Amino acid sequence: MIDCLMGKLLEKTPELAVVGCGGVGYLARIPTSAAGALPAVGEQCTLYTELRISENDITLYGFADKDSRQMFRMLTAISGVGPKAALSILGALSPQRIALAAAGADHKAFTVAPGVGPKLAQRIVLELKDKVGRAFAGGGVDAASLAAAPAPAGAMAQASAALVSLGYSGSEAAAALAGLDESLPVQELIRLALQGIGKRR
Repeated sequence: MIDCLMGKLLEKTPELAVVGCGGVGYLARIPTSAAGALPAVGEQCTLYTELRISENDITLYGFADKDSRQMFRMLTAISGVGPKAALSILGALSPQRIALAAAGADHKAFTVAPGVGPKLAQRIVLELKDKVGRAFAGGGVDAASLAAAPAPAGAMAQASAALVSLGYSGSEAAAALAGLDESLPVQELIRLALQGIGKRR
């Protein structure tokens, strides 16, 4: 198994990267988000990889970080989500945003990814909602760590900051949190806010 590629970036497009290691250029298919995270062509890079072998194909997939690779594995374990759809989702949403959208049952968040319709989005939420917290515990903004957090006086502020870190604007976060009970745990505030955002789309 090839765990990662460490070498010179020889080529980069929104969909693929070629990394030179020991005189061999390895081509890996990547999510569009990874292209932005990689350095300029000619510089040294590390690409975390997943090798998939089928009857008619051998494909290497590359990711800028381990969280993205882990989420790719979780997404492709869902019936109906192939590598192409998983890359599309990871190109539109960070692993942490995927985790919180699944935990908050915000299936509409997944439909921003090309090729992901409402039915597939609902299946993704159903399959991931109980798994993402365990998989991403301790890493960045995730459902598990927020669920374990107490609800201090600044719970609303923490929930707002978490929503902003996921890519929502300050006004969107404020609107989603407006009217919610400030005594609720941070995780519950985020879950309800994400549900509200999903309903308004």
